[in-house]
Amino acid sequence: MKKVRKIKSVGKASLEKKINKVLTLTRPYIQSHGGNVEFISFENGTVFLQLSGACATCPLSTITLRLYIEKELMKKVPEVKRVEEVQ
Repeated sequence: MKKVRKIKSVGKASLEKKINKVLTLTRPYIQSHGGNVEFISFENGTVFLQLSGACATCPLSTITLRLYIEKELMKKVPEVKRVEEVQ
């Protein structure tokens, strides 16, 4: 008889911990440009973040959000489907 392995469901707290770990790794780059990123929430595959400092008013912050932060989160936390900025 074949053994069936059960997949553990990942709790919200565990996901938030993973997300914050990735943000900790991306933060030095953001801070080197005078900004910062803060985790707000995770809902239905979407991570909500707030950019502050120089990033809050930078016209290129959307590019940083999509091409750097979102890419890293999606690569390291498969449950993340997109990232949105909140004001």
